[in-house]
Amino acid sequence: MKKTILTAVMALMMGVTFAQEKNKKLVMEVNGKCGMCKERIEKAALNVKGVKYALWDIPTHQLSLIIDERKTDPMKIKTAIVAVGHDTKELKATDEVYDNIHPCCKYREDNTDDSGQH
Repeated sequence: MKKTILTAVMALMMGVTFAQEKNKKLVMEVNGKCGMCKERIEKAALNVKGVKYALWDIPTHQLSLIIDERKTDPMKIKTAIVAVGHDTKELKATDEVYDNIHPCCKYREDNTDDSGQH
């Protein structure tokens, strides 16, 4: 009986040690160029269950997030972002999706808009 209780206590302690965080901060790089990109990226991230906060910085391309790790993970967020046409370091938007974003939002090298109007 003592051994069973001790085993249960040890298992519980290990579970607490490896518990996922309710409010984890993350930063990831997401390609984009303008205010429309910002809205699209933040909306895509916030539509992922477990994302509590999303703010994309245009000059640095950094997406700052607060997530509940019990409900989501970074790859789910990146998948949602590429689905709306924005590349991350690990995942790339399909050409079909990328081609459908607004012309001023084109960030890939071969589609650079140097007019400065975004």
